[in-house]
Amino acid sequence: MEQHEQAKPGYSDSKDDVLKRLRRIEGQVRGLQRMVESDQYCIDVLTQISATTKALQSVAIELLDDHLGHCVHEAIAAGGDEAREKVAEASQAIARLLRT
Repeated sequence: MEQHEQAKPGYSDSKDDVLKRLRRIEGQVRGLQRMVESDQYCIDVLTQISATTKALQSVAIELLDDHLGHCVHEAIAAGGDEAREKVAEASQAIARLLRT
């Protein structure tokens, strides 16, 4: 098993808040389904999709910040290959977020 799978995640201290936000987003997605099922106006659906996307992006930014402040910080303090790997991993995650 790899190191990042064994370590306590950086968001552990805010896990309840993250889960609460994800449940709220889940409710937004269900609301989108209901809007489509009830033939709501396209622009209204798109507006809600935009709000849901922004909510997911906000959670992603928080998780990334936690990862940088916890996992990457600890790896850099330890130095060596793990530090380079964690920085590269974070960079790749940032690139994925920017593409979405």
